[in-house]
Amino acid sequence: MQYQQLLQKAYASFNARDIDTVLSLLQPNVHWSNGWEGGYVTGHDELREYWTRQWKEVDPIVEPINITQLPDGRVEVEVQQTVKDLQGTIVFDGIVKHIYTFNNGLIQQMDIEK
Repeated sequence: MQYQQLLQKAYASFNARDIDTVLSLLQPNVHWSNGWEGGYVTGHDELREYWTRQWKEVDPIVEPINITQLPDGRVEVEVQQTVKDLQGTIVFDGIVKHIYTFNNGLIQQMDIEK
């Protein structure tokens, strides 16, 4: 699958808190699901602010388990998501599905499957 390496790099960079590398893999007007506060953020600046705000409150680690191309061209990533508070207490540990839409080789949208 053509997007597997890009997604692996995005998750590794997110877990390393390397925002600039993640943003380089996203369209400038990316539409990103705000799984922490609800709704969506749009664009690199809003996403940077969202993640910076999030990481001041919780410590999420997201590891891809399975990557599947859907019939409509989107890509589903099943992830093991572990979220700890800043004292190290686990507040969430489970499987979540992220759905990605691509445009010109970069991520255009990320949705969290309900």
